[in-house]
Amino acid sequence: MNEPVEVVIAVPITPELADGLRSVSTRLKVSAIPARKVEDIPEDVWARVEVLYTNRILPAPEQAPNLAWIQFHWAGVDHALDAPILHRPGLVVSTLSGASASQMAEHVLAMLLALGHHLPDAFAHQKRIEWPAERWERFSPLELRGSTVGIVGYGSVGRQVARLLQPFGATVLATKRDAMHPEDTGYTPEGLGDPAGDLVHRLYPPQALRSMLKDCDFVVVTVPLTKETRGLLGAEALATLKPGACLVDVSRGGVLDHTALLPLLREHKIAAAALDVFPTEPLPADSPLWKLPNVIITPHVGGFSPHYEARAAALFAENLHRYLADLPLYNRLDLEREY
Repeated sequence: MNEPVEVVIAVPITPELADGLRSVSTRLKVSAIPARKVEDIPEDVWARVEVLYTNRILPAPEQAPNLAWIQFHWAGVDHALDAPILHRPGLVVSTLSGASASQMAEHVLAMLLALGHHLPDAFAHQKRIEWPAERWERFSPLELRGSTVGIVGYGSVGRQVARLLQPFGATVLATKRDAMHPEDTGYTPEGLGDPAGDLVHRLYPPQALRSMLKDCDFVVVTVPLTKETRGLLGAEALATLKPGACLVDVSRGGVLDHTALLPLLREHKIAAAALDVFPTEPLPADSPLWKLPNVIITPHVGGFSPHYEARAAALFAENLHRYLADLPLYNRLDLEREY
């Protein structure tokens, strides 16, 4: 019952954060070994490790016979789903869903306001040192107040977006895999998100996505990339959007079909888009998205924060407590669902 638990942290971590994890329990033997490849961690360490905290470094199943739990450093793990060790019976895998919810929701809010208030157009005129004619027509905003915001995927990020939208007086709609259960059973830091599901006006099952989209002034995409969500916002779904709708994508490249999106933006069949994720990253220099005046491009930075490492360590520490107490871990990966 009180046997030591060997923990290897394979990502860079400050001594202070590592000591904080050690303080969770005297049973933990925490080794911080930042690694770029599997070989950076000695074979005798792999043979002993029971808990691995990692970004991309994953051992072969035979290298780590005692490995019982892998905690990933990020929420998105689509890059690792084919790793053989993840499919070993009995192995528990968890993600850091929720650790970047705060900063990603702020990024979404910034994009909603920027698109609604025509900031790309304003910046273009500023660059040309030009005071635009017909300012009323060109800069009359799509306000959040009184608008309808649809969130595709009501997870940790979507719930925090809903929280930030409350003072603006927007109507919040969202899709959720199990729409009959609005509560959040995942990791939610105190004061963030929507634990009870009270902040959304209506939840839709994924099958009713297009029914939700047709009512939205703004659409925020936050779902993970899985076999079910790849191409989720394709030509048919995008065709249901209002001509004046604005789209913000902070999900994963591949959820939004850019081939279907491009003509809608060029022909102003939707108003504008803010894109943070792309099917190919970096976004190729010859992509027409770079030159569209009604598009904001950010280089997959929505989850960036100087506080991320501390927030990640706090979630890992909470899961360590639960692991030692034989309680269900937060954000346990379901390989069938792929998140």
